[in-house]
Amino acid sequence: MKAVITEPMGCRLKEQGFEPGSCLVEVGGRLEPACRATYMVKGGVPYRLIYSYAHKAPECYLSIYQSGCNFSCRKCHSWRFTKHAVGEWMSPMDVAAVAALYAELHGEKLYREPRERATSWHATSLCRACGSCLVTGARSPLCPGALPPDMIVALDDGSFGPARNIVSFTGGDLACCVEFYVEATRLIKERAPSLWVMFETNGYGLTPQHLDALRDAGLDSIWLDIKALDEEVHRYLTGCSNKWILQLPGEILERGFVLEVSTVYIPGLVEEDQVRGIAELLAQVDRDIPYTIIAFIPEHQLRHLRPPTLEEMLKAYYAARDAGLRRVKLGNPGLFARTMEELEELAKLGAI
Repeated sequence: MKAVITEPMGCRLKEQGFEPGSCLVEVGGRLEPACRATYMVKGGVPYRLIYSYAHKAPECYLSIYQSGCNFSCRKCHSWRFTKHAVGEWMSPMDVAAVAALYAELHGEKLYREPRERATSWHATSLCRACGSCLVTGARSPLCPGALPPDMIVALDDGSFGPARNIVSFTGGDLACCVEFYVEATRLIKERAPSLWVMFETNGYGLTPQHLDALRDAGLDSIWLDIKALDEEVHRYLTGCSNKWILQLPGEILERGFVLEVSTVYIPGLVEEDQVRGIAELLAQVDRDIPYTIIAFIPEHQLRHLRPPTLEEMLKAYYAARDAGLRRVKLGNPGLFARTMEELEELAKLGAI
């Protein structure tokens, strides 16, 4: 059934019994809620301000980068467009056309993942996006050997990798304006049925009502970024509570979505103890939830902090495994593994 599109009047989260997000966005020298600055309805059609779209590593799928967000993350790497209204107004039909073109351009080279692998987590089991097999004619020692070289294509960021049959909404998160994603998902499925549709999210706008709407529209997978276990730390990092977010893994799986979860390891803020606690929470829901512990890159308001060390990341990895999770990986390995030998050891361990 087609969604009923309405203009945002008050805060949708507040109307559903949740706290409003930390969602002010700079536009024209003033601050406005993201649902007004980067979302609009025109002629009954919802529009989002889209910063860009690209096929990049390491995910190796089509990413739709959105302006505007309901969080104010101190560590955000996309703050230049998530906290500033920048981009092009696009309708769900526009997004579906981009997705259909992606599928059409890659044709037989479109790598068709089964739905249960419609995640970022599974990408490195196919390819490390190094391009060695094309550039030198020989596979890298880190290559998983899962794909023939003729399935590797040039990516938009200058690297190489497969074109996986996934389109994902990323960058700014306005799940609280769910109609856009409902309609976009429906049209992508109509225009490019070979593609799985993913939503990369902080989870704050995924109320039960919005989860139901996304499920009914046919959304396939959700990449939930749990920023912290401790609520005080979470508020410091994002401006919002994490009480509902910590309940989301069960809510998401109950509705039949494919789920993966990530947490950024931030020295001094989100370390081994919080990673262990998040992993325990996930293991209570399903021990096979894919979980990525991502190494922090100093950016935005946390540029004064350092990236984690190899020892810290390995301790977090083992803590997550000891908590009961069976699928754990480490993200941004180039930040903490400085030599090929260290990377090879991590690969043998199954940690990257």
